[in-house]
Amino acid sequence: MPNERLRAAMAAGGWTYATLATKAEVDPKSVERWVNLGRTPRRTTALLAAETLGEDVHTLWPALRQARAARAVSPELVALYEKRADVPVSAITDMFAQSREHIDVLVYAAIFLHEAYPRLNDLLRERAADGCTVRIALGDADSQNVRQRGEEEKFGHGIESRCRLALMHYRPLIGVPGIEVRTHGTTLYNSLFRADDQLLVNAHVWGVNAYGAPVWHLRRNGAGGIFDTYAQSFDAVWATASLIREE
Repeated sequence: MPNERLRAAMAAGGWTYATLATKAEVDPKSVERWVNLGRTPRRTTALLAAETLGEDVHTLWPALRQARAARAVSPELVALYEKRADVPVSAITDMFAQSREHIDVLVYAAIFLHEAYPRLNDLLRERAADGCTVRIALGDADSQNVRQRGEEEKFGHGIESRCRLALMHYRPLIGVPGIEVRTHGTTLYNSLFRADDQLLVNAHVWGVNAYGAPVWHLRRNGAGGIFDTYAQSFDAVWATASLIREE
């Protein structure tokens, strides 16, 4: 396939096969093949030709654009669980117990926490009393996104009831200094459980209940990593959420 970008760049500058070949230090036949057959020169030759034409080398030869090498394992990844059901509840509560600055929870309901660890509220009160900021974001039972999630996961109206039950569990914490409970109506792409620089991400899969979807355990390793991506996502949802006040 002809390289029309290269042809246009040469025409605009008045370049011929021979004159560009001289500058690129190749045979004119090579330049002709670049244009008419869409051949891609070696990187060093392409860079020289592009500089001569005053063009971006990747615009002229997109094939030279190198994909960024992927890391086999992120340094922030502590563990990967096939399903949330494989994560011991103690892994979450122990994280909370060790926190000193931040505890963030972003879910629709996650009532499994209170069911498996009945003194969760006491733990959160203790951490708040020691100066830890606790933010709990629960699903708004009346939101369209919550109702749609129920349909996708075959919960029906069950998920709305679970959101209301979750709010009932956390309601005793409303008004406690250092603890804030809000409800949100955003699409829940991931449930997040943060304790300082550790974070459990329960990725959600269409049509799969949260307990059957994978979880990755992250530990922050410098600014701008995966951890910060999810932490910023929490902040964005939190900004849209509605504060629950004492009745």
